[in-house]
Amino acid sequence: MNETALREQICLLGKSLFDRGFTVGSSGNISARTDDGNWLMTPTNSCLGRLDPARLSVVDANGDLLSGDKPTKESFLHLSMYAQRPEAGAVVHLHSTHSVAVSVLADVDEETPIPPITAYYVMKIGQLKLLPYYAPGDMSLANAVREVADRHHAILLANHGPIVAGKTLEAAVYASEELEETAKLFLLLRGSKITVLDSAQIAELQVKWPS
Repeated sequence: MNETALREQICLLGKSLFDRGFTVGSSGNISARTDDGNWLMTPTNSCLGRLDPARLSVVDANGDLLSGDKPTKESFLHLSMYAQRPEAGAVVHLHSTHSVAVSVLADVDEETPIPPITAYYVMKIGQLKLLPYYAPGDMSLANAVREVADRHHAILLANHGPIVAGKTLEAAVYASEELEETAKLFLLLRGSKITVLDSAQIAELQVKWPS
């Protein structure tokens, strides 16, 4: 996909996420890899529902701004994911309500904060990892993400929200949406006896649809 089309796609999918309540205000950010090895990123303090294709930030592998508006202040999260996942073509970071709600629960397992409730959750997310809380802008968070990103393309940041990488921008967005909907389902079912997918069922899905 050429850069012009990629800029349009970022704005289109950003508006779709905003219009459906997956992000609010100026929260959330999106990045995508360009053909020349740089990254398009949503600018800092921008609303995903009102992005301008011409004003998207272009940054290099060091996070230095090459053109456009100043990039999201959480650009280091995106670059940490890309550093460990060279096959990733895009990263989506949201403050989506139900995913954040799961991240603040005191009794969830850091290795499995959301159980394998549905096949599509396993197919789109795989193994979700919950990281502890870091203050916004704390560069220690970049190191924490980098340490697990090679094994997890979807990471939940405690008291903050999810960050999800995908081979394409559409893949990253769809996985983010699946995570949010499964988080909603998980919260709806809390306190009820549930049946989750067993290890054999999970393994079969992972072979057919590796995340």
